[in-house]
Amino acid sequence: MSQPNLPNITPIISINREDVINLLLASIAMEELGLAHIINAEGEKIQYSIGTIPGLSPAASLDDILEVNSSVRDTLAMAIKKELLLDNKLKQVIDLLSDS
Repeated sequence: MSQPNLPNITPIISINREDVINLLLASIAMEELGLAHIINAEGEKIQYSIGTIPGLSPAASLDDILEVNSSVRDTLAMAIKKELLLDNKLKQVIDLLSDS
């Protein structure tokens, strides 16, 4: 079997230190926004399951509510872990700013 023949693609990307820091901050902000949407969806899931959002028919059983609770707890645990990573990333960006 022959090896694939890939063209030589060498794009020239030119960004300075300020651009890098701005891109890093923007990436943190976008990830935070994503987490906010996930947390909001989990809140709506709870509201729906306990009946504060109309449309659930028949009413959720205790087992259903406990299952939703477990699911939300797992999702929030993952969100907390992601938040810790984002906090570390932000601290590293702040260190970059203080090195300037």
